[in-house]
Amino acid sequence: MSTTTTQMNCDVKNLDLADQGKKRIDWANQSMKVLQIIRKEFIKNHPLRGIRVSACLHVTAETANLAVCLRDGGADVVLCASNPLSTQDDVAASLVRDQGIPVFAIKGEDNDTYYNHIIAATEHRPHITMDDGADHTKRQDLLDGVIGGTEETTTGVIRLRAMAKEGVLRYPIVAVNDADTKHFFDNRYGTGQSTIDGIIRATNFLLAGSKFVIAGYGWCGRGLASRGRGAGAEVIVTEIDPTKALEAVMDGFRVMSMTEAAKIGDVFCTVTGNKNVLAREHFEVLKDGAIISNSGHFNVEIDIPALEKMSSSKRTTRNFVEEYVMRDGRKINLLGEGRLINLASAEGHPASVMDMSFADQALSVEYMGSNAKTLKPQVYVVPEHLDKEIARLKLESMGIKIDRLTPEQEEYLAGWSEGT
Repeated sequence: MSTTTTQMNCDVKNLDLADQGKKRIDWANQSMKVLQIIRKEFIKNHPLRGIRVSACLHVTAETANLAVCLRDGGADVVLCASNPLSTQDDVAASLVRDQGIPVFAIKGEDNDTYYNHIIAATEHRPHITMDDGADHTKRQDLLDGVIGGTEETTTGVIRLRAMAKEGVLRYPIVAVNDADTKHFFDNRYGTGQSTIDGIIRATNFLLAGSKFVIAGYGWCGRGLASRGRGAGAEVIVTEIDPTKALEAVMDGFRVMSMTEAAKIGDVFCTVTGNKNVLAREHFEVLKDGAIISNSGHFNVEIDIPALEKMSSSKRTTRNFVEEYVMRDGRKINLLGEGRLINLASAEGHPASVMDMSFADQALSVEYMGSNAKTLKPQVYVVPEHLDKEIARLKLESMGIKIDRLTPEQEEYLAGWSEGT
């Protein structure tokens, strides 16, 4: 299947990039064995026939394979970007030209274009929305026909649960982020590796011997701290949760307040999902040459407006590096405009990790299509049997076998009389 911009309503940078994008998509597909299995079933059974899907996700090679899987399952799919800096333009071009899937995404698009793209995708009048940050909720007026949706990331799930609590969530959502096969692997191993990759690509900075400050010790923070230590950095963790802070201490990391860490850190990365984690009081004491970055979903974790007001000048010194000169002469280097650095300057999570996350997405869309009428406007977890099946398929694709309970063991675990 092929199309051109004259045949399809879309907005991508350049269709001439499609050849390279196709190679990138094919390369990612090799490591997405579970999604391949699901795609074969979708082609056979077409469980999504007649369902319009509007997906607001990072437009990467891995996402492209998800979009193709949904399309092959019978869905009418439209894709837009969930972050202005995360689009791979060659992938977007290939999806349009080679797969006939409308895409509205250009790397580096301004905020107006970004939101216009979301509106364009929503005007598809979807039955099911797919989000990485709950951006579809910004256009409630276009969501009349929606029966359900899925959410990919922690930040989006937090927002959607708040909406459900206040009674303003209009349709049921499956929190893909909360599946074990998503947050255990995507957040920990994917974010851990890809964030380090993004920081190093942007700066060419040597992490070994440096003081690497990580704000937040959730699953993303755990993965990032582990990879930072593996690169030879002295890792410092900041937290607001005493239990997570204690866990970081027991895992062998230094733990302190950001006020303390700001004075000694060389490289900083926020992964909290909250705002102003790095703020004015921290900028006032940062070292000359400090590098600050974010790998949380939105670019609010670093108080960039405060940094702008405090600086006497700024300039771009490298791709994705802006140097702010403070009035006392210190220089602070902001990476990727404060946006997801693992996607701004790198390629996001490895395909083998996204294989599980997007398998969760594909099966959750199928689940929503079949069960939306019985669900309330709430946030639901991925059904456990789907989560376990994805883990089983992943192990199978790796050639790994595990044990099963014997009937005697099942009876023992289900009872209470033995052992007393």
